[in-house]
Amino acid sequence: MTSSFHTVDRRKRSVAFGALVWLACTHFAFASDCVGNGRYVMGTVLEITLCAEQDILIQQPFNSLFTTATFLDSLFTTYDSNSPVSRLNAHVGRGSFTLPKEVIDLLVLSRHYAQLTHGTFDITVGPLLAMWRDMAQHQTLPSQRALQQAQGAVGSKYLRLSPNQKVTLSRPGMSIDFGGIGKGYALDQLVVQLKHQRIRQALLDFGQSSIWAIGTPPNLAGWRILVQQSDGHPIGVLTLRNQALSVSASMGQSFEIKGQRYGHIIDPRTGYPLQRDLLACVIAPTATQAEVLSKALLILNEREGLSLLQCFPGVEGLLVETNGGRWMTPGWQQAVAFSLDEPTPERENPNSGARE
Repeated sequence: MTSSFHTVDRRKRSVAFGALVWLACTHFAFASDCVGNGRYVMGTVLEITLCAEQDILIQQPFNSLFTTATFLDSLFTTYDSNSPVSRLNAHVGRGSFTLPKEVIDLLVLSRHYAQLTHGTFDITVGPLLAMWRDMAQHQTLPSQRALQQAQGAVGSKYLRLSPNQKVTLSRPGMSIDFGGIGKGYALDQLVVQLKHQRIRQALLDFGQSSIWAIGTPPNLAGWRILVQQSDGHPIGVLTLRNQALSVSASMGQSFEIKGQRYGHIIDPRTGYPLQRDLLACVIAPTATQAEVLSKALLILNEREGLSLLQCFPGVEGLLVETNGGRWMTPGWQQAVAFSLDEPTPERENPNSGARE
């Protein structure tokens, strides 16, 4: 498969950022190599670059990695009516429902992070998303009654977990959506798998929004990531090493109602979509945590959001407002060697985007 790290298929997703990976491939150490592959998973492209000794790479571990990602997608998706999550949502109001271990694990993590983020990250926000989609279609704002009804079905505290992998959605109209955390969780599982396969240098890029940088490319200080806005304007270059990165944009998928623009991320506390055009970058020890906290940073904004990030060890963040200000945690600059320069064509290896 041939693709480029910085090319996004906008027919499949509308985003307000991109990530360009710069690899000085011509300087790889002797007896080491980097190979890459990519496949369409979880509604976007999962690109994997592996660097290891030839005797390890010749085993072609890509198939097992993509098999794991595809399996997790089949568990977490709501686009398949037969998936465990879809069946759980359809079972609302009818008692407990038994789920696979992986779904239970992610439910436990999601409920935990809902508490830690003061309710700004919540996988039960589905009823509000559905209401706003309907409002956009009919070009009208929700009534107070409709808003209260949708909000009444939202809240991770209404998610009941019982022994033997049983779950109950205790409020009428509740639904679960792992869209804001599923890719991060999947990347964390792939990292565990790579360690078992003795691969210590890799880059996992899920749709250019959730990234895991393992080790470093041969002879380099880290994996170079260029974060940019949808118009191609660069925000800055990050250098990652044994860090997970999540990039979220409030207006990545926006809609209009009577001339007013609304983003696809909803604040569960108010029931309203975000209207500030913001982009959040968060690094964390796990991709799951990075994904969660990037969404919380968008909702909480510069003061509360950055204060929240500083409560978590190994977490740093950057918040950028389009045509506006920039705010970052005190350790952001040092943690990612953040700079405003970008790789120039003469410094960039022409084969850096090549895939098998």
